[in-house]
Amino acid sequence: MLDIQFGQASDPGKVRKNNEDALGSFIPASRHQTRALGYLFAVADGVGGMDLGEVASATAIKTITEEFEKAQDGTLLTGLLPRLLQHANSAVHDCRLEPQYRGQTMATTVVTCALRYDQAVVSHVGDSRCYLVRKGQVRQVTDDHTLVNQQRKLGLISAADIAESNSRHVLIKSLGPEMFVSPDTNTLTVQAGDTLVLCTDGLHDEMPLRELAAIVSQPNKDLNTIATELVTRAVEIDGNDNTTAQVIRVRSVEQVGMYRGRPYRLPA
Repeated sequence: MLDIQFGQASDPGKVRKNNEDALGSFIPASRHQTRALGYLFAVADGVGGMDLGEVASATAIKTITEEFEKAQDGTLLTGLLPRLLQHANSAVHDCRLEPQYRGQTMATTVVTCALRYDQAVVSHVGDSRCYLVRKGQVRQVTDDHTLVNQQRKLGLISAADIAESNSRHVLIKSLGPEMFVSPDTNTLTVQAGDTLVLCTDGLHDEMPLRELAAIVSQPNKDLNTIATELVTRAVEIDGNDNTTAQVIRVRSVEQVGMYRGRPYRLPA
């Protein structure tokens, strides 16, 4: 049976008075629900410089978590998560038409991770990230939807140049500005002992990966404490942005095979 522990933390940082980050989760209430639907975790970062980043991020998280809970048992997560992100995009886009928000702009990034059996499906828009930490080694799962990352892919700048670029936070994709959005979605096979970290750019811009891996890999420590350590350390290093992290540790998995996109239990 899939067994998950998680912790989370968020901090407005040293500069901003309000926190435009938001986070949410769905934790199954039974063994049946664990197999039929699974776990969901989500982090959103309201886009700074717009009027209502906190409204955009909160709307996205509310839409995603509520609709995940209503999903049909056995729904394929690889299809469900992108669909939920599109629904969240529509919800944020429609917020701008409400009387109290008319004429104001809003947008948000979002990264989601759903886990069932021994699979983790990660879907995201923008530059909030997911990392996988396995046996002390860290790997970035998501690919930032930013101008500088697009330039890197085209060979116009190097990876080392990104950290120094004034355009490193310019998004080419986010929830809200357009009627439709196309998330990126990845599937991972997870193992007992793996840890997934969902975070906003207030953390990943400042935190060296080796330090992130060291903090996350501490044994026998409460995951809320680990999430708080990640956020606190990032704020200590810089603190110019809101900073949020969810830390998800896989304690055990239920191995399955896949046939035509459907999971089946492997024989004992």
